[in-house]
Amino acid sequence: MLIRKPVDLVFNAFIDPEITTNFWFTHSSGKIYLHKEVEWIWEIYQVATPVLVTELIFNEKISIDWRKPATKVDFLFKKISDDATYVTINHYGFTENGAELVEKIKDSTGGFTTVLDGLKAFLEYGINLHLIGDKFLH
Repeated sequence: MLIRKPVDLVFNAFIDPEITTNFWFTHSSGKIYLHKEVEWIWEIYQVATPVLVTELIFNEKISIDWRKPATKVDFLFKKISDDATYVTINHYGFTENGAELVEKIKDSTGGFTTVLDGLKAFLEYGINLHLIGDKFLH
């Protein structure tokens, strides 16, 4: 997803929960740092997961071990210009097979697409679309 904002601002949106809570989870136990475990909480769904930051390259990459389910996620940031960043999210390490794996991939793709849509709306236009809260009936 192309985000029409500088790479440092886009990168920081995933580091600082004061920003991230405007487009993704509702609460975090803190900012993310290399080798730090934090808990991300979606209060509206009564769901939480610990995540461990395994790699952090300023303005380029954030890698986490997602604990529930036990998978890995890479957030990649590519500076396109001084005012544009391309964000890619890779989610991998699934243990399912066949149709169950296809469902997990569809769910992950849909979820992270929603995160990127919310990120774009918030950073470019200052709008919290409440996409995560409105995605499922609760």
